[in-house]
Amino acid sequence: MVENSVPAIFSEPRRIARVRRAAVRQHVRGAPARFLLDDMAEDMVERLRFVRHLPRRALIIGDTAPTLLAFLEQSGSDVTLALDADPVLPQLSPGFDFIGVLGQLDAVNDLPGALIRLRAALVPNGYVIASFIGGQSVPVLRDAMLAAEPDRPAARIHPLVDARAAPSLLQRAGWKDPVVDTHTLLVRYARFSQLIDDLRDQGLGSALARPAPALSRAALARAQAAFAAHAGADGKVSERFEIVTLTGRRSLAGT
Repeated sequence: MVENSVPAIFSEPRRIARVRRAAVRQHVRGAPARFLLDDMAEDMVERLRFVRHLPRRALIIGDTAPTLLAFLEQSGSDVTLALDADPVLPQLSPGFDFIGVLGQLDAVNDLPGALIRLRAALVPNGYVIASFIGGQSVPVLRDAMLAAEPDRPAARIHPLVDARAAPSLLQRAGWKDPVVDTHTLLVRYARFSQLIDDLRDQGLGSALARPAPALSRAALARAQAAFAAHAGADGKVSERFEIVTLTGRRSLAGT
């Protein structure tokens, strides 16, 4: 009998390293980008308020999330923080009545398995919210990367989850009352390098198992020119970020 194996599209060490580098950048840079992380955290607070879910024991994965952390602590929650999901979840015993995941799931080889582990770490009727950037994100950056290497473009942006596939993933993982939502943020950039810095600040660099070599100077110049070609009358480029949010519960039976 042949066992099914999970394709190794992403490198776990590289994925974890990008999160840790982002945490360092958040502390050492004068004004690090946080708009995606903060949007996810604020959205989680709104959802918790809407469903009137005030957890006693909560886990936040992916970022310190000041807005979410403050809300949970003011609500009397005992909060655990973790930078990365994969080293943490296998070690957890069930007991959380809320888990919030900011980012992280965009570069997981076994996404169904991660969703199952999240559910398993909840108490019965526990609530999970997981947000990450989706497949409709960074179209301008994708165009720029193709223009940089027109003859033989290398894989530089890893594949992202299509929101249309998410409902079936949640059902496979056994989530109760699963919901998938998406919304879009448009961000204006004067320079190509600003976009790259923003991605790195928020732990969104490539985590591909087979990373491409660095762009040559000529290729980088082509990427910058292709990026600038999207500029509006004010000289700035609008880049799109799709945020996918998954919500659900563990059943009262605890399964």
